[in-house]
Amino acid sequence: MPRYPSTTPTLFIIGGAEDRVGRAALLRRFVRISGGRHSRLVVIPTASSFQDEVVASYREVFNRFGVESVDVVSPQSRHEAHDPRSVALLDQATGIFMSGGSQLRLSQFFPGTPLGDALHRAHARGAVVAGTSAGASIMSEFMISMGDEGITPVQRASQVSAGIGLLKGVIVDQHFAQRSRYGRLLSVVATSPSLLGIGIDEDTAIEVTDGSRFTVHGRGGVIVMNCRDVVTDAPEARRGAPLLISGAVIHTLPAGATFDLMSASLVDFDEQHADVGISLAAAKS
Repeated sequence: MPRYPSTTPTLFIIGGAEDRVGRAALLRRFVRISGGRHSRLVVIPTASSFQDEVVASYREVFNRFGVESVDVVSPQSRHEAHDPRSVALLDQATGIFMSGGSQLRLSQFFPGTPLGDALHRAHARGAVVAGTSAGASIMSEFMISMGDEGITPVQRASQVSAGIGLLKGVIVDQHFAQRSRYGRLLSVVATSPSLLGIGIDEDTAIEVTDGSRFTVHGRGGVIVMNCRDVVTDAPEARRGAPLLISGAVIHTLPAGATFDLMSASLVDFDEQHADVGISLAAAKS
């Protein structure tokens, strides 16, 4: 049986367009927490329209970091999502990586199938489940499967579909600043105020431990939207109308920030762009 670096359930969720040709810091971090050179990795390129190229690209990066065991699981139908060999590969993995593409392809083949169940088992036993772009969106119970872009939240501008449900109580959006997705995420969270919205920039990731808190890594930022106490006209607004949303709490988190999902609050900050680290306690004093 493979040995896991940690028994703590860990997700590594990337906002897309992560560096693969330079230092590749985010992918390096994924390999490290999955077991380093001794990792048993599985790449899931199902979301992509160029699956062979995606597999070759990630395999080259992971091999460069010394990982020799890199397998592929890529169902093309719900029937193939019952394949015992593919299930066995996920059951033996110490790290699983879902590529970008169309999250609707992932939602067709993983939730409610044996492969989806294997992802949950992997997460529960301590394998690292990672995803970028579409592979990031699928992590939560509900995901934005399509929607308009822009700053202003608009009534019914997004479509929400079922995700894999590895991360509860949130909805994740990706390519966040680069594709101006602030409005669509805010419109979804304002109409579902029990959920926190998490928007992740490109070449940026959140490392989620035990489903309760995350730390930010990478070049960009992460936005957390809390609409638990908002006033909104969403129940009355017509389709396409700009939404009234008053009282939302917005957190902007760079690398080094640690955020608690249960209390929806910042719990620590280690400054990544200064010579001396700054703790949250020091910042408050």
